[in-house]
Amino acid sequence: MSTKPELPPEAIQAYDLFIHGEIDRRAFMQRVNKVAASTVAAAAMVDALMPNYAAAQQVKPDDPRIKTERATVPSPNGNGSINGLLVRPVAAGTNRLPAILVIHENRGLNPHIEDVARRIALENFMTFAPDGLTSVGGYPGDDEKGGALFGKVDRAKMGEDLFASATWLKNRPDSSGRLGVTGFCFGGGISNSLAVRMGSDLAAAVPFYGGAPNPVSETSKIKAAVLVHHGETDTRLVQAWPEYEAELKKAGVRYEGHIYPGAGHGFNNDATPARYNKAAADQAFKRTIDWFNKYVRA
Repeated sequence: MSTKPELPPEAIQAYDLFIHGEIDRRAFMQRVNKVAASTVAAAAMVDALMPNYAAAQQVKPDDPRIKTERATVPSPNGNGSINGLLVRPVAAGTNRLPAILVIHENRGLNPHIEDVARRIALENFMTFAPDGLTSVGGYPGDDEKGGALFGKVDRAKMGEDLFASATWLKNRPDSSGRLGVTGFCFGGGISNSLAVRMGSDLAAAVPFYGGAPNPVSETSKIKAAVLVHHGETDTRLVQAWPEYEAELKKAGVRYEGHIYPGAGHGFNNDATPARYNKAAADQAFKRTIDWFNKYVRA
């Protein structure tokens, strides 16, 4: 498992701006060079900031405890169809299982999110991780290229694709009919949006550092149990949380919100060691599984 290197906060902030498309690669490199002591140090910083999927992988794709397959979901109101990774624990046999939709960040279905889907499946859930980049050829094997493709997808149609994935997963014959969703960054925001849209058809939503429903007044439509995870230094989202929490309270939604000390945006992503916060990630994952066991397995 990768460990977190000590990097200047300015470098981590530059990476976050870069992966969210707010600055280009040249501006990212300029910011890193500005805080680095030398060219060698700058190269080391960039290496630490970029994802290392092989080092972070916790559950191998061919792990004998799981069965995986690539599935295509019809999406007539979106881009026609959406592909993704379906995972079931072998020990469950043919039993119907509660289902969890796992939604990626803004780079498509990369190896980290596939690994998260496998991790959750080992907790005796059926999981599906859709690829929002399906309509533009799918995740290209590189996060930077994935981010560029992400900006080319019709966002409304992508939303329909992800909604189609949720309803398909919930209604599969090997599903118990109980559905939860979790997502990260972009996927966290989609988790909140699906909670609004699906009402009582969604049992639980667990957004990791995701934006609240827009407008936040739409929170009144949520029937799912909502578990929110934010990193303490993820200032924009932390500052927005009280308004969302107030709406959750007003709507009578079962919820919890956690802000993890010392953690930033992307703290769960162990493939990017500079952002990864193991203590926060471990605690958030345990809370997530406990939440799904309580509200989706019931």
